[in-house]
Amino acid sequence: MKSEEFSPCRSKETTKPRVMCPDVTFYYCKNCSNLEFKVYTKSNYIPSCCGEHMKELSPNISEDIKDRIIIDYKIIGGYNSNAVKVYWDTKNSDLNIIFVYLKTFTGGQIKYLNSSKKSVIFALADEDAYVYCDENPCLECTFRCKRGFEIYLFEEKMGLIKVPLDRMNSNW
Repeated sequence: MKSEEFSPCRSKETTKPRVMCPDVTFYYCKNCSNLEFKVYTKSNYIPSCCGEHMKELSPNISEDIKDRIIIDYKIIGGYNSNAVKVYWDTKNSDLNIIFVYLKTFTGGQIKYLNSSKKSVIFALADEDAYVYCDENPCLECTFRCKRGFEIYLFEEKMGLIKVPLDRMNSNW
């Protein structure tokens, strides 16, 4: 009998976890271009920078700006090395993505980029690594294991862009 190796990142969940991570809010300073984000708090605190309140960013939906940038993702790795790969193609070479943030069931991850990057990979663990099957890449079946995850990209000219991970392949 073959012994199977289990990754320490592998989810131990037997059912899809519920989304526990509160909404995330992003703020921008119009004077120095500083960015800040906060996860839900009960206070009405608005961050300040350069002596003024920062502007709350409202995300664009990726479908609304696909004439300038196409953003896509893949769920990869199967049971033991589950991850989300986010990649994009810009129609204009002067676009500059500053960061990509992945909101998950239990929290979030942020990656800051240099201008030459065209993709990032977010490794998942614990509840966030839950998958229904071991397909690599994900078949995007009706179970939609990562529904509730959200990708946020910030581009200097277009602002904040939001992509929900809710795609389902019609062949399943």
